[in-house]
Amino acid sequence: MKFSEHLAFLREQEGLLQKDLAKALGISLHAYQRFEYGEQEPRLAVLAKLADFYDLSLDALVGRRRSVRVTALLENTAGREGLCAAHGLSLYIETPRHKILFDMGPGDEFLSNAEALGVDLTAVDLAVLSHGHDDHGGGLAAFCRVNDHAPVYLHRSAFGPYYILSDDRAPAYIGLPLGLEEFRDRFIFTDREMVIDRELTLFSEPPAVFDAMAASGRLAEKVGTGFQPDAFRHEQNLLIRAAGRTVLVAGCAHRGVVNILTAAKSKLGEYPDVFFGGFHLFQLPEGEAASDKLIDETGRALLLGKTVYYTGHCTGAYAYDRLKTILGERLRPLTGGMTADIGEGEIKEVE
Repeated sequence: MKFSEHLAFLREQEGLLQKDLAKALGISLHAYQRFEYGEQEPRLAVLAKLADFYDLSLDALVGRRRSVRVTALLENTAGREGLCAAHGLSLYIETPRHKILFDMGPGDEFLSNAEALGVDLTAVDLAVLSHGHDDHGGGLAAFCRVNDHAPVYLHRSAFGPYYILSDDRAPAYIGLPLGLEEFRDRFIFTDREMVIDRELTLFSEPPAVFDAMAASGRLAEKVGTGFQPDAFRHEQNLLIRAAGRTVLVAGCAHRGVVNILTAAKSKLGEYPDVFFGGFHLFQLPEGEAASDKLIDETGRALLLGKTVYYTGHCTGAYAYDRLKTILGERLRPLTGGMTADIGEGEIKEVE
């Protein structure tokens, strides 16, 4: 949002007229109107008066972010009335330098949710696809049609033939939808690591220091006429360093959230402040000894460091409840419509 638009937005929120602001600032109506119409920028003294009038910092007044804000556009659950829910994930992330769309859910449901939440997807300047499954990339074409300029970062293996196996049904394709060729010039293909800029780094294939693959045993890649276990080379994670905080974002953490956290720690020198994403534990049989052992060992490993975890989607209610007893307040639900603002010294959930 341009400063002139933000100025009008602030005034309208307070139910004021332009002449009210002109009077409060001690300037003519015409002089104030030039600010809202984008014809002139206010001088510092006027900016200071505006900041005092609205009880805002100068950064907040001009719409400059000093935090990382994450909004769940789509998740398995809708935490607000009027939002769509679907098995999938889509996050909108604002940093001081970027407006990011991370994953697009299974279809176009995230578009109506974004409108309901006041998120302008045309302003997104880059998008990230976490991996090549349709519950995260099914809405890729819908995004590219709404936003005609933002590059989409996805792993070079994202378009592979990925399936879910079942004992009583034929293998089901769960890869990205066909027909995305028209947007190919928007795609930036990544590999093991890509540093986008000083704020953003993408990385994949974390070292397997923790055995987590049993939780994804039904997921496979087609090779020739047969299938082999998916190694999730196509899965990438977003590491954000901004506003004095570090935020790690994953889609499903198929390769193991502990492994991904460990890889992030090797890049940062410490564990990140906050994690957003799924843990992919929902396919584990509830109550079985092996399942409980994996969940509990995951929880104990996540106690290291100081990270606060926002998780949902593919974590599963059973695993979440069991992890909650270990992690306590460091584990928080990720639901559709929720917003978390991560600034220096605090994590604030925004209504």
